[in-house]
Amino acid sequence: MKRIKRKNTVFDIEAIKAALPHRYPFLMVDRVLEQTPGKCVALKNITFNEPCFQGHFPEQSIMPGALITEAMAQATAFVGPAEDGSDPPVKKGFVTMTHIKIKRPVIPGDQLVISVKQIKKIKDVMKFKCVASVDGNPVATGDINVAIVE
Repeated sequence: MKRIKRKNTVFDIEAIKAALPHRYPFLMVDRVLEQTPGKCVALKNITFNEPCFQGHFPEQSIMPGALITEAMAQATAFVGPAEDGSDPPVKKGFVTMTHIKIKRPVIPGDQLVISVKQIKKIKDVMKFKCVASVDGNPVATGDINVAIVE
């Protein structure tokens, strides 16, 4: 079967599934919209069908902050290689998250746009600044440190 390709998509869901070990319900990246040296922009569509909304919270469904943070961590795997060609994308392993701040609720029907920028590299550890936004408004920010895995 011929794969369907959308405009303005660097990685579609099939390429994301091939790159990440995560599967439903913990695959938190639906599409990668941009990939440039040291940066990427990823998309997560938030739908009521996701299991986290069944009890979080009954009166107003809100995406848990831990899952927003997980989406930011998964997006770091798609940051483009450095300008010199080193550090290919998707060859990384998770280390730590710091300075995570959840600023606004994310609800079903939102599109979570995750911007990731590499800000530092020391030996085999890279530091990323992540911002997750809905409608152009930041809903979460944080730093994610990732170790390069060979």
